[in-house]
Parts: sequence; C-alpha cells; structure tokens
Amino acid sequence: MTSLRIGTHNVNGIRAAGRRGFGDFWREQEADVVALQEVRCRVADLPDDAFAGYHATYEPGTLAGRNGVAVLTRTPPERVRSLSGEAWRTSGGELVPVVADALPNRDLAPFRHEGRYLEVDLADAPVRIASLYLPKGAAWPHEPEGKDKYDRKMRFMRGLGRLLTASRRDAAAEGREFLVMGDFNVAHTRQDLKNWRTNQRTEGFLPEERDWFGTLLGPRTLVDVVRRLHPDAPGPYSWWSWRGQSFSNDVGWRIDYHLASPRLAASAERGGSARESDYDARMSDHCPVIVDYRV
Repeated sequence: MTSLRIGTHNVNGIRAAGRRGFGDFWREQEADVVALQEVRCRVADLPDDAFAGYHATYEPGTLAGRNGVAVLTRTPPERVRSLSGEAWRTSGGELVPVVADALPNRDLAPFRHEGRYLEVDLADAPVRIASLYLPKGAAWPHEPEGKDKYDRKMRFMRGLGRLLTASRRDAAAEGREFLVMGDFNVAHTRQDLKNWRTNQRTEGFLPEERDWFGTLLGPRTLVDVVRRLHPDAPGPYSWWSWRGQSFSNDVGWRIDYHLASPRLAASAERGGSARESDYDARMSDHCPVIVDYRV
C-alpha cells in the first residue's frame, strides 16, 4: 500500500496566489498530487516558481486571463488527455507543448479550447487524476438575462456526465482508480452551503444543478470523498466571498470536490478543507481541499 496526499485548489490566478503564499503552503503540505483550477495565465507569463517545484501538466486554454487547469505531480505522468488534445508539460525546468489524447464529446466541443478539463495517468500509482473547472452559469429564469450562461452550463454538465463515466470505465479497464477534483460550481445538498434557504434561486444551488450532481454519485460509480469522511458536518466549506464578513463568519459554500471511484474513496483516511487561519492569510477565494489516500 502507498500513501498519497492529494489536493485540489482553485487558485483564482496563479500569480496572485503565488504572492499570497501558494508555494510555501504546498511545500509544507508535501502533497503528492495537486489539481489546480483558474490558473489564469499564459504559459509565457508564468513565474519561474509558479508550480511550487512540482512537475506540471497544464492546459491553459486560449481565453486570455481566464480558466486554465493543471495537475502537479512528483514525476511526469504516463499519459495526458484534454478536451483540445493539447497541453503543456514540464521538461528540463520549462513548460513545453505536448500532444495529449483528445477527449471527444459533442456537448463539450464548444468548450474544448477553454482550459476546463485535464486528465493524467500517474506514473507512480495506478490512478487517473482529472482537474475540472465547471462554468459558473446563471440563475435562469430568475435572472432572464442569464439564459445563455445557464444553457452553456447545462450543456457542459450533460457532456461532463458522459465523459466522467467513460473515463472511469476506461481507467478501470486499465487497472486504474479514477479521481476527478476541482471546482464544480455546484453545492450538492443543504449541508454544502451556510445560507441554503436564501440561495435556492441562485446559480450553483438550483434544483436541476443539484439533481445533476446526484446523478454522478453512486456506490459503483463515484463517491463524494469529503462527504464520506464528514457525513454529518456542515460543509466543510471551500469557497467564501471576498466581500463583507463571509470568511470571518464561515458563511461559505462547498463547491470543490474529490469524486473518486469506490475503491479509492474507501481508502481515504482523512481530509477536508484546508481553510486559512484568517482573512489576511487567504490565497484565493477558494481554500485547498486535501485528502490522504492509501492506494
């Protein structure tokens, strides 16, 4: 058995997070794998120490200053997949382009160059890791002007559901466990946000979003690992607004997840949200979510 510490972190801009202590935090955690979302930086503009000394696999997308997902590992992964069939990998201390396996999906085709989904097969453990940044959407019809954003999110979710099923099954056929992590922009249940009563018409907690999230989960498909570890607790939250006293009063949402194949989920020993000690210590509007697994 091998112990793996695996984390996910929406950094809301890697350069800003770096100035706020991102590198020091992850060095102290000694995580084996870190999935990142909203890296929001062109490859040419990345600081030299952007990825805290890890081997990086990065799908920046083509939208300047937006999105971008990465997976940081101790050793180069065996295989890379992305929606676009493109990615960048660390080689000799620099990021260089690499041909990735494209993930065909009709519903996800309009998003293939947005830097929203990336998979890697670990070289030192039988696990396939995915990093996800799901669109935020909008609360249509409660916000009539938000219909286009609402429709885009619904389309992405339809495609993602099929993609996760295919990737999980493909990983299993190759003798690998499957773990998708990242910012799903959905709070699944009332436990997953503080003010659920007043947010029932808010994007991220719409009934259809929550129902869709439920279709991903099952004892033979994917397991919400942090909820399994904390079955009765509120949260633990992973996102708080920068505004007001949301962070100080822990008025948050749990929208960053580890969804694992059942055997991998059962091996989780401990984990949850690595919430910073105070507002001034925050690296992002999201905190890391870290789980220790036995593989």
